[in-house]
Amino acid sequence: MESKPAFTEHRVPREQGKLYARDYDGTGPAFVLMHGFPDNLRIYDDLILYLTAAGRRVVAFDFLGFGASDKPAGASYSFEQQLGDLSAVIQTLGLGKVVLVAHDSSGIAAVNFAVEHPYKVASLCILNSAYDNSPLNVWPEMIVLFADPALRALALAVAQSPAQFGWLLDWQRLKFAEPLPADQKLHFEQFIAPLIGDNFVRPPGSGPAFVQMGAQFYEELKRNSTRLPLVEALDLPVKVIWGEYDPYLGVAMGRERASHFKNGSFHLVPAGHWLQSDMPKCVAELMLS
Repeated sequence: MESKPAFTEHRVPREQGKLYARDYDGTGPAFVLMHGFPDNLRIYDDLILYLTAAGRRVVAFDFLGFGASDKPAGASYSFEQQLGDLSAVIQTLGLGKVVLVAHDSSGIAAVNFAVEHPYKVASLCILNSAYDNSPLNVWPEMIVLFADPALRALALAVAQSPAQFGWLLDWQRLKFAEPLPADQKLHFEQFIAPLIGDNFVRPPGSGPAFVQMGAQFYEELKRNSTRLPLVEALDLPVKVIWGEYDPYLGVAMGRERASHFKNGSFHLVPAGHWLQSDMPKCVAELMLS
């Protein structure tokens, strides 16, 4: 899988700025790939090779405030805004029915879009991601720092200090890397870790979007817990594909997530939190099967 597939770039207009999207030609329904809090669409680079090689259309995009999307000064970021970002991409690119692929915090946008627009969704693929307020939830310390109201002052002080924020990023990186096998750890250190670091450090960075959304995280989980009856009523195929070496979003959480879907299936992959990068061929085969 050495050759990189061609893509068309789009700038999708939103109220506060434009979203950056990459559109890879192929047959539908299109896979729409979404990233989480600390990263951007590049986390799917390895996976896209296999999806496009199978002839499928793939669209990956950056949420507002992340990656190559606009990061306007004074912008307001929220989970509702990300839900609107997803809707705008689907509508502007004329995708019709789609397969939503969610990772990390984007599980919230994917599931809620399916609940609100089930006729626009062919199926869901859920990769190690958040949604509801479960007793099985264990979140990375960096997320807890910015999500816990009691730690708000400390979190803001850290965010305003490049040295302290950089140290926190590096410490969290080590925690994610610890359980990985040697080959996956090497790839993580060479690709995913620098990608996350650049997302925050290279101006304009994603810090403001991360800080705002982190502060809303716990309340969003509580809201989504009230939506679980609607989730359980969804009548569409859902594949929950989970990396077993994730030190936070554990296997029990993944199994519970799958159990909430009427037509859900659970698939365990020997990979970490960024399983689409750790084992892209395996994840692609499960998505395409």
